[in-house]
Amino acid sequence: MTENSEPSGAQKAFGDFAPAFVEFTDNVLFGQVWPRTGLSPKERSLITVAALTTGGNTDQLTYHLGLAKQNGATETELLEAITHLAFYAGWPKAMSAMAVAKQVFTHRD
Repeated sequence: MTENSEPSGAQKAFGDFAPAFVEFTDNVLFGQVWPRTGLSPKERSLITVAALTTGGNTDQLTYHLGLAKQNGATETELLEAITHLAFYAGWPKAMSAMAVAKQVFTHRD
């Protein structure tokens, strides 16, 4: 983080509590993995939303649904992906993910 930049989400959440975790999140995951050129940002976002949905990890889903939209995924595509995953990941996980999506998409700024 530079002096004039906003702290990352990891920095805000864990700051001095887990500095190595923050460094890996900011520098490796978002600094090296996400910028790779083998997949587009939209494709990475759709895969991430799918992984979070199938794992039942709805805490991170709020952020990643927003990031997916920034990366070019439409709400329709994201809702369709979650609906499709209901048949592969399980209905309860998709229901939980859909509840998060509804909250994210209906509480826009």
